[in-house]
Amino acid sequence: MPTAERSRRFWDRQAATYDRRIAPVERRFFADSRRWVCERAHGDVLEVAIGTGLNLPHYPPGVRLTGVDSSPAMLDAAATRAARLGLTPRLLTADAHALPFGPASFDTVVCTWALCGMADERRALGEMVRVLRPGGSLLLADHVVATHPGLRALQRLADLVTGPLQGEYWTRRPLPLVADLGLTLVETDRLHAGTVERLRALKPCWKDADV
Repeated sequence: MPTAERSRRFWDRQAATYDRRIAPVERRFFADSRRWVCERAHGDVLEVAIGTGLNLPHYPPGVRLTGVDSSPAMLDAAATRAARLGLTPRLLTADAHALPFGPASFDTVVCTWALCGMADERRALGEMVRVLRPGGSLLLADHVVATHPGLRALQRLADLVTGPLQGEYWTRRPLPLVADLGLTLVETDRLHAGTVERLRALKPCWKDADV
């Protein structure tokens, strides 16, 4: 089975119980970074891998949100959460590696806790930069390779299991890739022995920055 189809089926199966299972980790490790990321969003916002919509309560009023995910079941859960919150985001099924938007379509692109599970994180980040307007913000939060050597060793062992099983990797770090793509890092923060990193980067405003 192709990797993308296997991933879609995996997350479709997880959708109904995901929020309940992730709740303890969400409270302890994720929620503060969701707020940190979303409060920096503005204008036309694209959230890549929106999942069940756990970021939705944290966006400031007035943003025009589009959310994409490869899992229709996850999008159904996000739609339910949005309705409960009185929000009306545009929700679309899409592959993060080939976003269905033209260059320079969004003021902000958000991705939280998802690059760790993408088949090709560099390609996905390249797509996020492509659809971002010059001067726009890329906002990321994810679990990354730890600064503590003991934790790094455990993460490498975890990769051997969760990588083949569900496509999730614990030793990635998007920040160097963001810099390689030509964005300017303006805010970065690492938490929990370096296992969580969040960042804000700006796309340059030069004439051909939308390529």
